[in-house]
Amino acid sequence: MREPCSQEVTRLLLAWRQGKQDALDELIPIVYEELRRQAHHYLQREQKGHSLQTAALINETYLRLLDCDTVSWKNRAHFFAITAQMMRHILVDHARSRRSQKRGGDLEKTTLDQTLTFSIARDSDLVALDDALNELALRDERRSRVVELRFFGGLSIEETAEVLGVCPDTVVRDWRLAKVWLAREVKKSAEENP
Repeated sequence: MREPCSQEVTRLLLAWRQGKQDALDELIPIVYEELRRQAHHYLQREQKGHSLQTAALINETYLRLLDCDTVSWKNRAHFFAITAQMMRHILVDHARSRRSQKRGGDLEKTTLDQTLTFSIARDSDLVALDDALNELALRDERRSRVVELRFFGGLSIEETAEVLGVCPDTVVRDWRLAKVWLAREVKKSAEENP
């Protein structure tokens, strides 16, 4: 994340929290490049030809921000942590929708080719990862947030530490342990649901 506009972003977030709706309109152009970077980071993990593009993911995030009037915005890092979480949920919802269509939905029946099979597998992986991440959140909320911010949000160790209010060494330790736990859970899910 770039720091030059950090104070301006915080000022606008606080104004928005106080009910000044035009503050959001002023905020979005300032943070757009960072939101684009976050969205691009998310979509890099998706298969080629993913039906959600960077701009669509940003637009959907913006729409969800409009409905986000109960958040007590703290600062720039908090804003990007929330948008990372929103993007994750948008992509998981999209993957779940594609997965349900795979199982019948309203699609025409067609022959599966190698490309479609790969696409479905990636959606299933994302859903399995989301399920495992939700389970991890029940067991260890902070480790779950570390994964969300690092993997989905693309935040650095230092940025993640700032958002969570912990030292970078704690983030490194949580990141390492969470990755091992999640890998085991996703593998177990794949074995149970081939």
